[in-house]
Amino acid sequence: MNSARAIVAGHADFAAGLLSAVLQITGRDDIFLPMTNRGLGAQDVERLMADLVERSGAEVIFTDLPAGSCTMAARRLQRQQPDLTVVTGTNLAALLDFLFAESTVAGEAARLATEKGRASLLVSTRPTSSTSGGGPSGGD
Repeated sequence: MNSARAIVAGHADFAAGLLSAVLQITGRDDIFLPMTNRGLGAQDVERLMADLVERSGAEVIFTDLPAGSCTMAARRLQRQQPDLTVVTGTNLAALLDFLFAESTVAGEAARLATEKGRASLLVSTRPTSSTSGGGPSGGD
C-alpha cells in the first residue's frame, strides 16, 4: 500500500465522494485513503481503520460526524497512538487545505486545515423585503 498522510472515513460514499472532488480539483489523490463504514459493525470499523493506519503510516484521520462510528473508532485508536490526529466534521475545503500543506507536520496541517474548513461554512438566505408589496424588488 502506498504511503498516505491521512485517512478520510465516513458513512456510505462520503470519503470516496470527497476524494473524487479533491482529485478533480487538484489532479492529486496520493495523500488520502478513503474508508467507508458501510456494512461494518463498530469492531470491524476499528479493525479496518487500525489496519489502514498501520499499512499506510497515516497520521491523521478525517471523519464525517463527531459521534459517528468512524470517529469513535478513530478516537479509540488515538488512545493507543497519541500522535494520531482526528478531525471530525470534515469538508472539502479542509481536505484541500491539508493537501497543500504537505511540508508541515501532519497534526499541525490538520489543525490549520480545520480552521479553513470551518471558515468556509457560510449560510446564504434570501433577503427579506422591508417594504410591503410583491416581488424581490419591493414591487409596485
